[in-house]
Amino acid sequence: MILTGFMGSGKSSVGRLLAQSLGLPFIDLDEVIVAAAGKTINAVFAEEGEPAFRALESACLERVLEGARGVIATGGGAVVAEQNRRLMQRYGTVINLTASLPRLLERLSGSEDRPLYAGERPEERMRRLLEEREQFYAAADIRIDTDAKSVEDVAAEILRYLKGLPA
Repeated sequence: MILTGFMGSGKSSVGRLLAQSLGLPFIDLDEVIVAAAGKTINAVFAEEGEPAFRALESACLERVLEGARGVIATGGGAVVAEQNRRLMQRYGTVINLTASLPRLLERLSGSEDRPLYAGERPEERMRRLLEEREQFYAAADIRIDTDAKSVEDVAAEILRYLKGLPA
């Protein structure tokens, strides 16, 4: 099971709970990238640039998908690369978590570890990124709006979907 969605949509929180509920390992792709790079995501962006980060992200995603069964939380931009979308579709159920821009901004307030959120005018930048990525997020097997739901509610909705019950 692969969770996609914009930063702040709840992928890591929901993923941890789902993994626990299903008795599966939880894999946070960002943590895998940090381990592979030997430095933070912010450092990779600052020192090597976004293209280098995206290449590393793709390599880590492929390694994780080919090597492990579990609940995987991807980074918000992982869906942009076509090769990543193909891999995710091939290896599991892709679940996209959505949230409104105001809710995302609220959740990310004060965050300093997200290079695409940092800096001037994060709302404008996030709006643009959401619009650019929407077509890729929409290709998921299921989409769940997390705006007014707890982590537990979102996880329960995904579990119902996986069991074939009405969400």
